[in-house]
Amino acid sequence: MADTSIRERLLLAVLAAVRPTAERLGATLHRSPTVAIGREHCPALVLFPESETITERANDCVTRELTIRLVAVARAVPPQAPETEADRLITAAHAALMADGNLGGLCLGIREQDCEWEVEDADAVAAAIPARYRIIYRTLANDLSIQG
Repeated sequence: MADTSIRERLLLAVLAAVRPTAERLGATLHRSPTVAIGREHCPALVLFPESETITERANDCVTRELTIRLVAVARAVPPQAPETEADRLITAAHAALMADGNLGGLCLGIREQDCEWEVEDADAVAAAIPARYRIIYRTLANDLSIQG
């Protein structure tokens, strides 16, 4: 994996961390889908990388903060509450992600940022709970694939 960036390895590690939880709860797992998650794929857990910033440069090392968004999506037909299912999924995913705070040594730490609730009246009431996390890690200034 020498040609793979630390950022990509982090995203794969996040997916690996939450996959058992998603499967145990009967949810599908997706990364950056380009179309909406259909009813047949719900409940679902979706990973979106959002942004990355450089926070510090010291000698040949760069400290980076990768912001990701995990979204729990659930659909239900009333009187079932999709919010309850989405909450259960994001709660379990959060616990799985935070269980290894440095993702196997790839990062310096994971910090929870915020969480939102979205409920829509689609083909069945749909709820999405996006939670954002900031992953702090270091690379060499001249090579994104080597930890700094």
